[in-house]
Amino acid sequence: MKPFHFLPLALCLLASCAQQPTQSPDPADEQQLYIGDNIAVAKTQYGYVKGYILHGTYTYLGIPYGKTTEGEGRFLPAQAPTAWNDTLPTVFYAASAPQFTEGKYANNYYTFTDHWNYYDVGEDCLKLNVWTQGLADGKKRPVLFWIHGGGFTNGNGIEQDGYHGENLSRYGDVVFVSVNHRLGPIGFSDFSAVDPRYADSGNVGILDLVEALRWVKNNIEAFGGDPANVTIMGQSGGGAKVCTLVSMDECKGLISKAVALSGNIYSAIDQNYSSALGQYIYQKAGRNMKKLTSMPWIEYLRFANEAAAEFNQKTKGNGMMRGAFGPVADGRHIPKGTFFQDPNGASANVPMIFSTTTCENSISRTNAALETLTDEQLVPFVERSKPGRDAKAIIEAYRKALPDKSGIELLGYINSSRDRVIGAINAKAVQPAPLYLAWFDWQPPLFDGRMRAFHCLDICFWFRNTDLMVTHTGGGARPRALSTKMADALLAFMRTGDPNCASLHEWPRYTPETGQSMLLNDDCHVVDDIDRDARALLQ
Repeated sequence: MKPFHFLPLALCLLASCAQQPTQSPDPADEQQLYIGDNIAVAKTQYGYVKGYILHGTYTYLGIPYGKTTEGEGRFLPAQAPTAWNDTLPTVFYAASAPQFTEGKYANNYYTFTDHWNYYDVGEDCLKLNVWTQGLADGKKRPVLFWIHGGGFTNGNGIEQDGYHGENLSRYGDVVFVSVNHRLGPIGFSDFSAVDPRYADSGNVGILDLVEALRWVKNNIEAFGGDPANVTIMGQSGGGAKVCTLVSMDECKGLISKAVALSGNIYSAIDQNYSSALGQYIYQKAGRNMKKLTSMPWIEYLRFANEAAAEFNQKTKGNGMMRGAFGPVADGRHIPKGTFFQDPNGASANVPMIFSTTTCENSISRTNAALETLTDEQLVPFVERSKPGRDAKAIIEAYRKALPDKSGIELLGYINSSRDRVIGAINAKAVQPAPLYLAWFDWQPPLFDGRMRAFHCLDICFWFRNTDLMVTHTGGGARPRALSTKMADALLAFMRTGDPNCASLHEWPRYTPETGQSMLLNDDCHVVDDIDRDARALLQ
């Protein structure tokens, strides 16, 4: 087994400077970083790019797959980047898509835990990153295409250290790609009823991802990858994007397999709503599209969000799903109605893994007093999180299904995203491709054991980054052991469409009838759909 290398680039550079010669050769004492005029040069359809080699991994950060969207291109589908003649340095992450980042670095435990990576924000954001073990060597490595979370409004391809692609690339000899794309009002303002030129404006944020997948198809062989074997994977909002992409006919031939973690949708926003909101924004701007495309992006975000709040107040949010700005069911790019319903559709032969955690939000992490909540004391918490439902009945049903859990643990299950995951996987089950369901339940030994299996924790396990994302896992042998099992399963799935492997075997296919899930913990095993009756009360 190859060793892990977990230090970020800056720390690696500092560490290498501090190393002293020893009498016995040690691989760790050898040069770790290689960068220069003729090192890590790869050819793309638009020109040559130059990255670097770190720990034996060819690394490229910020490769353009589209032009800047600033100005006239703001609400239009991505345009191919202008070809370049000189070799383009691609050695640092691109700007994050326009979004609000205030509060990311407050001096609190959440900043300590997640320590977000936001280096720059702007409209020249259509860039991607590549980690690979070889260039144009004909090895046809499987490709992982990672899509960040943050709903449809926030995030970037390296938002957390756990997104880093080096370790999985080296461990599994695969190509790891991550991507930035347009978000929020810039990615999903629907002006289709304003001007035919903007017929696609409500979906350009998703169409950016399609364009990035086309880039992979056209260029990934130069990075040692197989364009016919691309697995897309995302978490939270990224999982919802995965579900959306799989549902789209134009992704046929671009996606081989898919993994959706703790974020799933199986329908998009009603276009009656999105186009009416677009008209409202347009009218509020004095019916002046030039004004909307020329104002600074941060002003447009504020302007569009204020308009959406006014519009929703007037219309009671009729037709709105998951916020005002997200994928639109236009019937051309994204299907109307429930995704995956055509047994012979483009997604019919795409195997998928769906997964969620047992406690997406541990509210007691920084409040130990909540650890002693009784079932009776849970009622107001459930009433707030599940308005309009019978909180007492929900608690009683979950108590029956999970009799050994404490009150605070029960609340984690109730407020997890498992009901939406089951809704998405059951929608996909009408198609013949194999499906697999996971339930992540590993508990970090941090904050006196109160973090639990929280939202985003599982990402670093899939990518063998548990020692890199130490503020999520604590680091060391225990999380690393589970990470090996999960990475092995992911790599097997990427290669064969089946996650069964030597270290994590007997993972049965999911069916709505049995609802079996692979419980991912120190001891991984299959569990039946134990919360089926309780979960029904949430729908």
